[in-house]
Amino acid sequence: MTDSDDAYDEPLFYRVIQYAAAADRDVVTMVSGNPDWDPPTALRTGLESYADGDPQDFQYPPSEGLGDLREAIAARRDVDEDRVVVTNGAAEANYLAMAEAMERDAGAEFLLTDPVYPYYPGKATMLGGAVTRVPVHEDGRVDVAGMRDAASAETAMIVLNTPNNPTGTVYSRDAVAELADVAAANDALLLVDEVYDHFDFTGRFESALTLDRDDVVVTSSFSKSMAITGFRVGYGVFPDSLVDDARARHMLVNVTGSRPAQAAVANALRETPPAYYESVRDTLRERIDAFTDALDAAGADYTTPEGAFYVLARFEGFPGTMSNVQQLIDEAGVAGMPGEAFGDAYDDWIRFSLCTDRAKAAADRLATYFDRR
Repeated sequence: MTDSDDAYDEPLFYRVIQYAAAADRDVVTMVSGNPDWDPPTALRTGLESYADGDPQDFQYPPSEGLGDLREAIAARRDVDEDRVVVTNGAAEANYLAMAEAMERDAGAEFLLTDPVYPYYPGKATMLGGAVTRVPVHEDGRVDVAGMRDAASAETAMIVLNTPNNPTGTVYSRDAVAELADVAAANDALLLVDEVYDHFDFTGRFESALTLDRDDVVVTSSFSKSMAITGFRVGYGVFPDSLVDDARARHMLVNVTGSRPAQAAVANALRETPPAYYESVRDTLRERIDAFTDALDAAGADYTTPEGAFYVLARFEGFPGTMSNVQQLIDEAGVAGMPGEAFGDAYDDWIRFSLCTDRAKAAADRLATYFDRR
């Protein structure tokens, strides 16, 4: 378990991407989760239809989001539409939830897993909170007992991400329910970021919304599921007691979100068949298999994701530092994320995003490189 209140400065993602872009060679970039597959056809047709609309429809939408989009989200999530706030990506939804936790004046500590997506501790410290990280189990499962031991009256919120980035683990509903109980016992909130819910390869994922708790906030977005990271359409599902404050903060910070992006997403939600999402999962399964097969040839340890689209790899004598990642870019032509960016528990590992059709070529390059070392 590690405690930290250091500010999170420039995201390492950008440093790695910039370093790879400046390399004097071809580089397979496996750093960020920018999908390379096509968005749903209905997303494009919805955007095209919107472009031909009345100019009045180009003005401010309702601050909490377009009605038909919120209705579609509420129907999919089986919640009351009034609890849904459409945000500028899941990033803003997470910020709203974490700010709500601080404003309750019930502690200022955020319990996070280790490893963890680095924007969570970044937001926590930006909001003036303290961060405590609890290492996950060796197989990536959240350590419920460790979280329970770390929780106290100072805990404002427990933050989870499932399916998880970077481990690829799908947390069980029972584990999430236990952590909701831990939060409640300490007058804290539980935030569950489910942005990768469409990328569950196990069939076991269950939303935290099925717990029907008044101290649980669930966030998500369409950035990954519809391959539209640039559209910035996400949402939070807040308990009745928190939704008005979340809506007010969203309005003060953003006024509202992008109307054409929301309209296109609403159309895609109505018209996109389940086969679209299954096709994407099939593509990712093929990439995961090809990538990990080549990692076997490199003699690497690796994680096989249950969800999301990231693989963590560990090469003997080659820890996941920024300098080693830069060395792989220069000498192997492959860019990944240093494990140290996600915390201490996996700092020997390097995370690779499967959002490229060159995943097998990248793994072959890694195998050749480590064979020659």
